[in-house]
Amino acid sequence: MVEAVLIDLFSLPANLQNSVQGLLRNTLETIEKCSSIPAPFVYIMCRQRQGNERNSEQESMLPALRGFQSLKKRLEVVRALTTAAALYTIKQRLDEKDLSIIKIILPTLRKALMKVYTDHLFTAVYQFEFQDLQVASDCENLQTAEPRNEEQTLPTQDVVLIQSEIQMYLESLPSLKGELIILRSSLIPDDIFLHGFTTRTGGISYIPTLSSCNLFSSSKRRDPQVVVKENLRRLAKAAGFNPETFHRVKIDHANAVCIMGKTEPDSYDGIVTNQKGVTIAAPGADCIPVLFADPVRKACGAAHSGWKGTLLGVSMATVNAMVSEYGCNVKDILVVLGPSVGPCCYKLPHESAEEFHRIDPKCVRLFDSATPYIDIRRATRILLESGGILPENIQDDSVTDQNQNITFCTACHPDKFYSHFRDGTNFGTQIGFISIKD
Repeated sequence: MVEAVLIDLFSLPANLQNSVQGLLRNTLETIEKCSSIPAPFVYIMCRQRQGNERNSEQESMLPALRGFQSLKKRLEVVRALTTAAALYTIKQRLDEKDLSIIKIILPTLRKALMKVYTDHLFTAVYQFEFQDLQVASDCENLQTAEPRNEEQTLPTQDVVLIQSEIQMYLESLPSLKGELIILRSSLIPDDIFLHGFTTRTGGISYIPTLSSCNLFSSSKRRDPQVVVKENLRRLAKAAGFNPETFHRVKIDHANAVCIMGKTEPDSYDGIVTNQKGVTIAAPGADCIPVLFADPVRKACGAAHSGWKGTLLGVSMATVNAMVSEYGCNVKDILVVLGPSVGPCCYKLPHESAEEFHRIDPKCVRLFDSATPYIDIRRATRILLESGGILPENIQDDSVTDQNQNITFCTACHPDKFYSHFRDGTNFGTQIGFISIKD
């Protein structure tokens, strides 16, 4: 069932504006009569023009827009200088209303181009249906080329131009929710390593649960990869690393570790390197982003430790990889636990809680309940110490620092952090990152 209709008039040249009125009226009449729902939201996308030309365009459209009482406030004209800007504005309108099934009515020659834009600016959450715009007889010059079929694609150079247009537009957008803030640990020496944990401010993601510095995109979320890439670019600029040499773990909620420079596994929750200038990272949105640094051997690591990864020992697997690959001494390795869900909020089914109880009964609160509270941080510390990491080389502010400058509970601080536990499916993601300085 179509929830919204987008009419693409962006490519109509100024000398064809006299045709707009009839074109719009015919199209809107079709929408009104044939829509699978009584009154879908309708967005008319136009190129923004200057001065008198712009006023003339507005006047030519007004008569065509009158008389469609069933649409009323559901119809909006969106004008912008570029297709990227217009589509992104419309995406915001769709997201405000939680709409995802869209019909795009457009000139035949725009179809392949529009698919590139939608592939970049939207995710698999959205479904698109394309329909040819029936252009009036005096607009025949718009269809002089052979129609493109569904499989036809744009030349590579055209795709590159579209990507550049999108990137330039996203770079022009203001940061949301304030300045970009990076949390840093005093345990990791900043003369050797560049590191930090991100918060949710300073990016361009606008959906409430993703706003604003979301650093992960998936087919189940509404933030496209291009937006995440722009958030990462802004983070890299603020932190001082190269986003082109940035590598994050490929989450599997297990204990595999990737060794930079060797064959990359299909999925892994830990990553280590001794290469200078390469930034490695682990995400977290309740799960713990854990950073590792050996200032003696000049090696580092990052791990994503959720409850499953914690039980599977992903943190010690990362430590062991640093020891075996780079000759690190376990007693030299520094470990910092980043923002993650605390024992104040996090619950698991009793069966899973039993496994944490076996690590240490203090890892579980209200053990006899159906869903006990779990302290995955404590479990992580215990497993690290059991593996030889010195207690003084582990930073977990929820225990060691009452001011809590790093290990905040993500669920308790919606202004600072994302939380899957708190926000549900369309949640954002922060990261912990580290690199060896040149």
